[in-house]
Amino acid sequence: MSDRNLIGPWIRRFLLEHIVEDRNLARNTQASYRDTLALLIPFITDIVKKLPDQLVFEDLSSNNIRLFLLHLEEHRRCSVATRNQRLAAIHAFSRFVSERSPEHIAWAATIRLIPFKRRDTPSMPYLDKPEMDALLDIVDRTTVTGLRDYAILLFLYNTGARADEVARLTVADVYLDRSPSVKVLGKRRKERICPLWSLTAQNLRTLIAGRPDDAPVFVNCRGQALTRFGIHALVARNVEKASQKIPSLSAKRVSPHTIRHTTAVHLLRAGVDINTIRAWLGHVSLDTTNVYAEIDLEMKAKALAHCEIFSSQPQNRDWKEQPELMAFLRSL
Repeated sequence: MSDRNLIGPWIRRFLLEHIVEDRNLARNTQASYRDTLALLIPFITDIVKKLPDQLVFEDLSSNNIRLFLLHLEEHRRCSVATRNQRLAAIHAFSRFVSERSPEHIAWAATIRLIPFKRRDTPSMPYLDKPEMDALLDIVDRTTVTGLRDYAILLFLYNTGARADEVARLTVADVYLDRSPSVKVLGKRRKERICPLWSLTAQNLRTLIAGRPDDAPVFVNCRGQALTRFGIHALVARNVEKASQKIPSLSAKRVSPHTIRHTTAVHLLRAGVDINTIRAWLGHVSLDTTNVYAEIDLEMKAKALAHCEIFSSQPQNRDWKEQPELMAFLRSL
């Protein structure tokens, strides 16, 4: 058996060389690709009854890949979005192999023919102003943990930053001079500068006092950088408390990304143009930001009110009483 037909060496090259050195993909993308293959390989070994190091490309047939995707949905209860994310990783691996091994081009072509599954686009969740105010007000700022939680929630709302972006923030990224701002490192290593409210700057100033530039801004009880999972848990914990004051919160699934959507919608309502919001959130494409203009029912209702027609006398004329129109239509 040719070593070039074994899958193991190709997976090692893909994960260690291609996505790290050649592509320099984000850490989350690297982890997603790794996790996909870590799920796929044991599944295939169960089907073909081989050890992982004995698998060849014929074992990763399009039929077996389809069975794996079905397994994700039916047995692991993954959503269609997750299923498509796993397939995207498999497509990327097949493309990597085909570009470097002509004898596997036919195999890669069959893998890339496996389509992504269409899914319903869920509505974009966001908080109304009273709900966001309640979430901020519920935090007990008399404790050290409460001060940190309040600073994080305020920072999320102020900047619209992703949880991962907040977790990576260091003291050197925060500028608290006359014009307070923060440097956020987003997807594809793209940097953006966001202005800070005076209240946000005041809370951050208290939080990071005395820390070196390379220290994380938001830390846990052990003084270590708070992870994105910790930020998700922090938001969920405070939303549960706030829902007792604002019951509508209990009907919403609120995460750090929900607060990001909230920032965008509230900026839009305040009259900020869509291109500025795109730069604020770090979107590459304006199409991504345009979603917020689609979802805001309040703005749609206001726009509709400007076009509303009021009539003091009902118009009950029969359409047959318009001979000019009928003559026009017969002349066509």
